[in-house]
Amino acid sequence: MVNVVAPTFSNEIMQNQSFVTEFVLLGLSQNPNVQKLGFVVCLFCYIATLGGNLLTVVTIISIPALRDSPMYYFLAFLSFLDACYSSAFTPKMIVDSLYERKTISFKGCMTQLFAEHFFGGVEVIVLTTMAFDRYVAICKPLHYPSIMNWRLCGILMGVAWTGGFLHSVIQILFTLQLPFCGPNVIDHFLCDLYQLLKLACTDTHIFGLLVVANSGFICILIFSLLLISYCVILFSLRTHSTEGRRKALATCGSHITVVVLFFVPCIIVYARPPSAFSFDKMVALVYTIVTPSLNPLIYTLRNKEVKNAMKKFWTRLSVVSDEK
Repeated sequence: MVNVVAPTFSNEIMQNQSFVTEFVLLGLSQNPNVQKLGFVVCLFCYIATLGGNLLTVVTIISIPALRDSPMYYFLAFLSFLDACYSSAFTPKMIVDSLYERKTISFKGCMTQLFAEHFFGGVEVIVLTTMAFDRYVAICKPLHYPSIMNWRLCGILMGVAWTGGFLHSVIQILFTLQLPFCGPNVIDHFLCDLYQLLKLACTDTHIFGLLVVANSGFICILIFSLLLISYCVILFSLRTHSTEGRRKALATCGSHITVVVLFFVPCIIVYARPPSAFSFDKMVALVYTIVTPSLNPLIYTLRNKEVKNAMKKFWTRLSVVSDEK
């Protein structure tokens, strides 16, 4: 299991701002049959998420031809993030589905909130970086080796980690200022930000607008820029050969699918009036469980190089096991 690392929040700050020591989660549903179904589905999806994403990372690392390519370097990074992101929520959700009463400590809730925005923020920047990589590779192929050098790749990944950390710290610092002095029931399977705003013993209208600005507006802006960049890339394919167009379309098609799966739920959740809706749980299921489990399939099924690399990797494993 991938461990989620988050900052240790000051006990004094938490105690000064809140009388609530734990929150009660209502989960996906209070229907026992739905909970049992949720346990099976979530467990299967989590195993698929960890297995698929970690297999992608190991395959890319073990094959020199992929490891030395910036595109696959970013893909390995994205797969690692998906495994981490899902691990921040899904294990607890799976365990909670076995119990009637589901609780999470105040510290645990803040840590979960930090992890959601940290890994989500990093992934936003990684997806943007992958779009830039494809733009340079397709629109400026002769300059690609000099532009997408390893120094720039390292800088971009450093920016991704830093950007995600700053984004999550802003969210968590604002949340820690909210007083929770009474109600502690969250109608969700995770510590949802808008659900926490409902429980705060103060007017949260301004804070809700800050959430929309810090998350919703950024999601819309980056999503729009990514769509424009991929339109420019696809438009430039007119001058390429048939084989070149086919390969570029397969790669860009995978990227666009992942971008849509990631950004649309984020926009639905954060780019709206700051209040909780009944469909929030279903949307959260998509970005916490479904999307991370689908990403390896999307990239693998549409990419011959990754499929061939995985075949080579499994062949090596079988040879090593036979020798033993």
